[in-house]
Amino acid sequence: MSQFHTFLFEGLPVRGAIVRLDEAWQQVQSRRASNSETGAYPPPVRALLGQMLAAGVLMQSGLKFNGALILQVQGDGPVKLAVAEVRSDLGLRATATLQGDAASLGTDPAANLGALVNVGGAGRCAITLDPHNRQPGQQPYQGVVPLQGVEGDKFQSLSQALTFYMLQSEQLDTTVVLAANDEVAAGLLIQRMPLKGQDNLARATESASDAEDAQGENEDYQRIATLAASLTREELLSLDVDTILRRLFWEEKLLRFVPQTGANGPHFACTCSRERVQTMLKGLGQEEVASVVAERGSVEVGCDYCGAQYRFDPIDITQLFTDTSHTAPGSVQ
Repeated sequence: MSQFHTFLFEGLPVRGAIVRLDEAWQQVQSRRASNSETGAYPPPVRALLGQMLAAGVLMQSGLKFNGALILQVQGDGPVKLAVAEVRSDLGLRATATLQGDAASLGTDPAANLGALVNVGGAGRCAITLDPHNRQPGQQPYQGVVPLQGVEGDKFQSLSQALTFYMLQSEQLDTTVVLAANDEVAAGLLIQRMPLKGQDNLARATESASDAEDAQGENEDYQRIATLAASLTREELLSLDVDTILRRLFWEEKLLRFVPQTGANGPHFACTCSRERVQTMLKGLGQEEVASVVAERGSVEVGCDYCGAQYRFDPIDITQLFTDTSHTAPGSVQ
């Protein structure tokens, strides 16, 4: 059962979260593999998407936000684009777009991020926050960073890219450990919390805590982050959550919150539906859709996230454009 745990280090400005995806992650893979047109992703791509989903759940833990967190990496490598979406209710889904020969990716699930996405150095990592009830004219928030450091060194792992993102975009010291295989996708996040809030009246006053509040200067965070970074891929994938926390932080006093599991925990969820596809087709217009039917005999639309296939024969199309009960073009169901 997929599970998500959050915790605080009592008396210290450090928080943590750990996620373990099994059923949810396996469902993402099986739906892609069952698509007769695409088949399963190559092992390195599966590993990348699993890590991205685990990271998305971890980052949702720090948000007071009703909507979707969308994590994207894109570039000029064999993986043109990879997307993981995690909603505030921990519903999740993922997809990837490949270019070139998929066989060239090999079978090593530990293939580095640079070789997959950032071959020529033009890769980017983006995080988008898309509100559930977005108001007219309201734009989603998006932060973007390159898949390389300030000195031009390419990131070799998604963990490195996200650590850099959190430091550059959110000004938060963060340590992320991620791993995925075909059975489990898992992640651990450790993050320094500001000692002074944004609205703290004393924030403009020099104090002994100012130095500790600076990036990279808090000794408690540095100690805990070093312990977290010692967690190996094999340990993260094979050990249960209690064992991991006990081994890493046995000298620390943890304040653990009730874990989110089952229906309240991470779960596969896709928002595609036949009704949404019908709305999209009506938006294209009857003439264009009819030309596709004339050429191919039917219209087939597949969901990149879950692999669902929606087929509309000539009778379906005729009914679609004569049935006034359907929602008007451009609306969302």
